[in-house]
Amino acid sequence: MRSQGNEHGHGHGHGHCGPGHHGRGEREGLRAAFGQFGPPFGGPFGPGGGRGRGGPRGRARRGDVRASILALLKDRPMHGYEMIQEIADRSGGAWRPSPGSVYPTLQLLEDEGLITNASEGGKKLFTLTEAGRSEAEAVSGAPWEDAGRGVDWDALNEIRKVGGGLVEAFRQVWATGTPEQRDKALVVVNDARKKLYLILADEDVTED
Repeated sequence: MRSQGNEHGHGHGHGHCGPGHHGRGEREGLRAAFGQFGPPFGGPFGPGGGRGRGGPRGRARRGDVRASILALLKDRPMHGYEMIQEIADRSGGAWRPSPGSVYPTLQLLEDEGLITNASEGGKKLFTLTEAGRSEAEAVSGAPWEDAGRGVDWDALNEIRKVGGGLVEAFRQVWATGTPEQRDKALVVVNDARKKLYLILADEDVTED
């Protein structure tokens, strides 16, 4: 029986990509091997992942975004993107709130009269109002700290190394290998993915 990976591979063809198609061919290969969204090793697990910018995201309560913004603005006025960076840095990379959670919260705080904004270089610079400063003083501790607790940084770093190495090996085979070698690479990765899901399902994984 042919594997799903083989069928995917033959559907796209395996001729060597020309200069203008190298990126597209590589993306198609990654989708064929790792699913339609590509390998799950970008962001925190890909090259450059870990603590700091682009690090793993912790889970934070919805109210933590609001509290964190107020706490940051106690120090000085900031731009929205600067707040995202500050939270990521101060949480040790454990929590990097998305713009989709920060900017609506900023709008809400403005509507409540707790912050104001002024244009600076084409960007909005947010500042606490008197009412906002009173609200910010009531924020206890550093809301971003909880997101970094309980994170096993050594395990995350090991995952990054293993996952990134797997993706890089597959990319090399896909970029320089023959059609037969590409087929074999797809089978290997698809088989590994199935075995990982079997582990999650608490089923025995047999070695070939």
